[in-house]
Amino acid sequence: MICPHCEHSLLRKERTGNRCGYCRRLYALDPKTNRLKLSDLRVRRVVAALSAGGRVTVAPGQLWYALSRRSLRTSNLGAEWMPLLAVLGTLLLLVGALVPFVPALLTGAALLLLAVTVLLARAAGLGRGVPTMDRAAFRSEVLAPWIRVYGELPPGMVDESAREAPAPGPPSSATRPTGVLLCPDPSVTAFLRAEGVPEQYGLALAGSVNAAVALAPDGPVIVLHDADAHGALLVLRAREAFPGSRVVDAGLPVHRVYGLAHAVPVRDRWRRPDATARRELTAVGGLSDAQLRWLGRGWGFPLVGLPPARLLEVVARCAGRVTGRPDPAHAGAVGLGFLTWPSAGTAPGGQG
Repeated sequence: MICPHCEHSLLRKERTGNRCGYCRRLYALDPKTNRLKLSDLRVRRVVAALSAGGRVTVAPGQLWYALSRRSLRTSNLGAEWMPLLAVLGTLLLLVGALVPFVPALLTGAALLLLAVTVLLARAAGLGRGVPTMDRAAFRSEVLAPWIRVYGELPPGMVDESAREAPAPGPPSSATRPTGVLLCPDPSVTAFLRAEGVPEQYGLALAGSVNAAVALAPDGPVIVLHDADAHGALLVLRAREAFPGSRVVDAGLPVHRVYGLAHAVPVRDRWRRPDATARRELTAVGGLSDAQLRWLGRGWGFPLVGLPPARLLEVVARCAGRVTGRPDPAHAGAVGLGFLTWPSAGTAPGGQG
């Protein structure tokens, strides 16, 4: 790897303890020990790309998706232990054949069979879309080491943990917002706050329906959500909580990202919708049987997967229309919205 400080090419033995053998300075990430195979230089390059050359900020979730995107395309099932399994099985077969020793032969054959089975399962797509590192692990295994070495997040990033808490009750008439932007993703809300969206449009930011009701009981409500089962149901919950008020679905529509080759989806096996949620999704309408099955298996595309500049353009345009406060800086954002994405066919990541 290349030292992020002196730019020397370092062999493994020249960088023990994450310290460059030439300049003796510490670095945060080593691709040999990091599960996402990250280096400090790669993180900096990706942050620069996401920030559009420093024009917008980047939140941790947005960086997580960008750095995980490559691994989401392939299956990591058995990636750590399958090679060892194959080698051990081969050795046992050889020992069993040379001695000969029947138990070794049988054990070796079983291990090889298991390795081949896992390999075939990976080829069929089993395990695809499951992140190598979830967002909590990304914070502890990538961002925490970075902060220990450099004292802060990469330049251009905003820390989602510093987000403001929602108001405990209805605001006074003097401070009442013109509406509320409901989004459960802390990275997205931190990003929008850093970009000044609440101040520009007089909107309160809420992470839950209850918080949205407390902040702006009369609406209007702009709902930002992932293209997944929980996102689709969030709009339903908001409409139930704000009867008679304007509720705008500004989230990612499933039918626009389903099947797009460049919209690499994420699969969360632990947040698959239950039977009740699946019935609600069916009743809402607008989704094909294939899309309903896709959502039911835990597939989805997250808001943090959108380029930050594009996300900002779309939110600004929607907020301007809802509040009647168009932002001249974003008035020319044509063709960047979620709804301009082309139609799609087969689900990315497979139907498994």
